[in-house]
Amino acid sequence: VQLQASGGGLVQAGGSLRLSCAAAGLTFINYGMGWFRQAPGKEREFVAAINWSGGSTSFANSVQGRFTISKNNAKNTVYLQMNSLKPEDTAVYYCGSSSRGWASSKLDEYDYWGQGTKVTVSS
Repeated sequence: VQLQASGGGLVQAGGSLRLSCAAAGLTFINYGMGWFRQAPGKEREFVAAINWSGGSTSFANSVQGRFTISKNNAKNTVYLQMNSLKPEDTAVYYCGSSSRGWASSKLDEYDYWGQGTKVTVSS
């Protein structure tokens, strides 16, 4: 299984970025997908998740209303659209896949992880 995250970069506060995570080696439609992030010196934390069909999503309180998550089962790709970015959103963002199929916010319910993509938001 391979998860390839991309789309990170440097952006000013208030700007937007779209992260992508392309999956290979799994039956993508069966998997829930999630995005987590890890800032320097901090633990990995939940950001957003989407269930197998794309019909159910969940978000961390800190990003609710600013981030959206979507899943394209035909392209085996999950996206994280990040708007109104803040300096505190600076982190390495990781995508994960969960065989449980639902939009999980729990780190230990994810089976596979991508390599991470770095997002830096300047003030």
